[in-house]
Amino acid sequence: MALLLNRRLLLQAATASALLPSADSSARTSASTTHNRGWRAGVAREIITPETPVWLAGYGSRRAPEGKLHDLWMKALALESPDGTKAVLITSDFQGVPASMSDRVFALLAEHHGLQRDQVLFTFSHNHCGPRLGDDLIDYYPVEAEQEELVRQYTDLMVERTVRLCKTALADLRDATLRHGTGHTTFAVNRRNNREADVPDLLARGVPLTGPVDHTVPVLQVTRPDGTVAAILFGYACHPTTLSFTRWCGDYPGFAQLQLEQAFPGAAAMFVNTCGGDQNPLPRRTVELCEKYGTMLADAVKLALQQPLMPVSPQLRTAFELIELPYLQIVTRDELQQAAATDQGIRGRWAKRLLARLDSGQSFATGSPYPLHVWLLGSELKWIGMGAETVVDYALRFKQEHGAGTWVMGYSDDMLAYIPSRRVWEEGGYEGGSNLYEYGRPALRWNGDIEDRIVAGVDRLFQQATRK
Repeated sequence: MALLLNRRLLLQAATASALLPSADSSARTSASTTHNRGWRAGVAREIITPETPVWLAGYGSRRAPEGKLHDLWMKALALESPDGTKAVLITSDFQGVPASMSDRVFALLAEHHGLQRDQVLFTFSHNHCGPRLGDDLIDYYPVEAEQEELVRQYTDLMVERTVRLCKTALADLRDATLRHGTGHTTFAVNRRNNREADVPDLLARGVPLTGPVDHTVPVLQVTRPDGTVAAILFGYACHPTTLSFTRWCGDYPGFAQLQLEQAFPGAAAMFVNTCGGDQNPLPRRTVELCEKYGTMLADAVKLALQQPLMPVSPQLRTAFELIELPYLQIVTRDELQQAAATDQGIRGRWAKRLLARLDSGQSFATGSPYPLHVWLLGSELKWIGMGAETVVDYALRFKQEHGAGTWVMGYSDDMLAYIPSRRVWEEGGYEGGSNLYEYGRPALRWNGDIEDRIVAGVDRLFQQATRK
């Protein structure tokens, strides 16, 4: 609870700062001067490939990479409706952005650009060929003072770059038309229901794979009055884990974005992971397969853009809340001491770090703050932003409940853990079982009401946004 209160205090401070005059244009302007406009949109991009030997993030080799296949990117789409309401969506090739980084970005955007917390959605693809950031997955990595300093410096630089990126996108706000459509591609496989080793043979024999999936590819096209394409935003529910090697690369989303930007010169192709927490690209482990899946995704986007697209009415309403997700049970000192004595890997490092916190007089929170967004673009698009590694059940449920035009963007704002549905929680296993220690949490499992709490939070946000 103390952690949630601290995050809320930061949110209140950022909101208060947003009410003060800014050196840049305010994020909300007078409706009287804008009522004749349609949408305005601004686009920006930044290369984020490290120039120092920061280690690879996630499951990789936990060491500095040996070159790159292509650059890593962070991109921003700024939107403004006729009443002057603004919002910025950030996409990135990061494995995971921790709250310790994103909260700094949100505070600076409020202070310098008047963007309140509900107006910024910071997504990351969950690419495992990207760099470490801050304290994300801190216990995955052996402690090395030199590496920790490189990560600190790189994270500080990315905070600066993110704020600069958003400033550039806001400065680029110009007349635009928004249209949306939907594509389809099939390389995502539910990894809980299909053993990776079995998938090639099953596909070769035409045996249907099992388990819930979401093979839709939502697409948003942003065009200028002269018909040029400024941005293509698209999503897919699948882990970017085709590759497991030591080179920088955006995995299949990186290849898809490159292909789309080649097909639409001058446009920014932007990818969001739409709840791929339990979905893998299978088979995998080769560059050829990675490029193949990138091509499949890019082709799905291109085909969607060739179909009649639906216009998005120029109205923008946003809502945000940090809800509390309780843990099932806080870890005890005895449990930590046993893990520290018997495990030399992630669990052992986790236990030793938490024991040091207890020894310094700290106590553990009983839960974690969890970010939720709802953005309504006209009456046609309903965007739901959810923190961390959401399983596909959330996308399927929310799309059924809220209807056509619903996008559910997982991997937003904070890479705090896997977020299981009630079904996955009851089944257990990697995404729903006792693995919160991998994310540094002072507990092994979430409480079983996690889905109910999230659904109730999303319902509240829809009500708030609709009333604006």
